[in-house]
Amino acid sequence: MAANEATDVAMPLPHVNGDKDKTAAAAGTTTPTNNDEAKAGTNGAGKRRRNKASSAIRRAAKRRHSLSKAARDPRDEPESSTSAKASVRTPSPTSGRGKASLSQPPSQPPSAAVTRSPSPFIDFDGLSRPSKGTRARLEENDEERAVRLDKMRGAVRTILECVGEDPERAGLLGTPDRYAKALLDFTQGYQQNVREVVNGAIFHEGHNEMVIVKDIEVYSLCEHHMVPFTGKMHIGYIPFHSVIGISKLPRIAEMFSRRLQIQERLTKDVANAIMEILQPQGVAVVMESSHLCMVMRGVQKTSATTITSCVLGCFERKEKTRNEFLSLVGVNRH
Repeated sequence: MAANEATDVAMPLPHVNGDKDKTAAAAGTTTPTNNDEAKAGTNGAGKRRRNKASSAIRRAAKRRHSLSKAARDPRDEPESSTSAKASVRTPSPTSGRGKASLSQPPSQPPSAAVTRSPSPFIDFDGLSRPSKGTRARLEENDEERAVRLDKMRGAVRTILECVGEDPERAGLLGTPDRYAKALLDFTQGYQQNVREVVNGAIFHEGHNEMVIVKDIEVYSLCEHHMVPFTGKMHIGYIPFHSVIGISKLPRIAEMFSRRLQIQERLTKDVANAIMEILQPQGVAVVMESSHLCMVMRGVQKTSATTITSCVLGCFERKEKTRNEFLSLVGVNRH
């Protein structure tokens, strides 16, 4: 009854803070005042800001990986927990006593370099995109290469027949073999990776001004029609303690261009690779090219030029730096 009486007395005057506190105390509960609510709201907002800042710091700390870290590839991912537990301990082939030992994961091939993307399907060199065949070619031996060439020769003969030609006539007898070898040469970038191309040519220097290699001739095959697109690439970066051998920039461009590509991705691949291995203040890549798929077919515009760019780091943040690069490579002609 005492609690009920206290409640009955307090109800006519709910707007009085003192009476409200007394009522809450009599009922065995606490009612926050306006000051308490404001303080709690301020503390909550401050806590959210601190958590957000901490998350940003953690993301910045791990935004880049080093070349020593393995790439994510679908075939390198661990098995499901059930099957993994069943295969944790396997007999060691070298123990000689049949004793069980912890199975060691197979050493990763050179193609597994580094992962920039959280996706497990794209590694640093692009060698797991879009099929297993890309890495299989990198790791093939002479016997596997011979089998690959034989399959390609048969495919070319089929194509010749389908377009209405006779693969047995004198002028086409050697075409299947020649074309198969030429196509493997056009796509030799699948047999390379950034680690091997750079070959340790990164040097610690005090230079912190812009470095540009321009007018790099690039030849690639459009992945849509498998006809060439050709042009020039301009690469620039601003060092942060380290510089790369200048010949390595054209070699990186060559590696990515010798694959089935689109110009937009090719530009981005080169920029991301340099940013990853060198970790400079910024990277800028511009490519100007002509596409035979627009010249020989379709719209048939012989004078059309396609320009793509990718800017990272300080080139992306600072307009003045970006404009300096574009002016030096001759893109800003107005």
